Amino acid sequence: MQLNLRQIEVFRAVMTAGSISGAAKLLFVSQPAISRLLSHTEQRLGFGLFERVKGRLYPTPEARQLFKEVEVVYDGVRRVEELANELSEKRSGILHLVSSPSIGHMLIPMAITAFHQTHPEVKVTFQPLTVVPLTQMLLERRADLGAVILPSQHPNLSSESIGQGNLVVIFPYGHPLANRSMLTIKDLLPYALVSYRSETPFGMLVEQMFQEAGHVRRVAIEVSSPHNACTLVKAGGGIAIVDEFSAHSAAGDFVVRPIAHTKTLAINLVQSRFEPLSQLAQDFARVLRETVKTQGFAIPEK
Repeated sequence: MQLNLRQIEVFRAVMTAGSISGAAKLLFVSQPAISRLLSHTEQRLGFGLFERVKGRLYPTPEARQLFKEVEVVYDGVRRVEELANELSEKRSGILHLVSSPSIGHMLIPMAITAFHQTHPEVKVTFQPLTVVPLTQMLLERRADLGAVILPSQHPNLSSESIGQGNLVVIFPYGHPLANRSMLTIKDLLPYALVSYRSETPFGMLVEQMFQEAGHVRRVAIEVSSPHNACTLVKAGGGIAIVDEFSAHSAAGDFVVRPIAHTKTLAINLVQSRFEPLSQLAQDFARVLRETVKTQGFAIPEK
């Protein structure tokens, strides 16, 4: 047999509210109307949905199982409503952005602020994400444009380099390394190193720098991101190698020094390979390019 949408709605209301009276309030109808429709639904199903004990309703095992599927349906309905609202908003403008955390702490917020000054009617959503969820957002078209510091390798995404920055060393004020204008990996060995797991992108880059210098990387405090490393260095937890973007966003909290044989990271705009950028996304990309340039991260001309 089939249940119609009204029967499903009433059943869900009773399950959610826990009573006939509560369901009636949720649906703005009378209690007798809820009772009649619920009784009719049970007759059509051929089994009871609720046990009535001392005036209270208790869902049967069948009702609980049915409710799980009903919730799946309602989740789908909510997603349709959200999409409909979003499509409506796009008439006046909505832009979804994602980025790597390192450039999401300063460069992207600065660009969004500048963009909003010339596009005040546009709604902007922004999420700093790690590479896997960021890539998924772009592939599923839940984000219009991404900005990452490690180029995407996915065949369905295209990327364009718009800026770059190096890995640098950071340490607290008053540190013995402060009297040096350029550091080497060897200079770092006597001090507690705040660094990353070997299997992470930043961990692999820093590990490579130590190996190329002929030294073993010994991690005193392991963190998940350069931003976390900046926070720990600021607190006096040690020294760290971080990207310039993260160091720039926390400028003034610690000393920053270049390091010999550093690694260079590019700022890449990433988008779907099969769908052109909207005019809003193109406008934001131009603003971001200008922000990258004014903040000193432009790609040097050859």
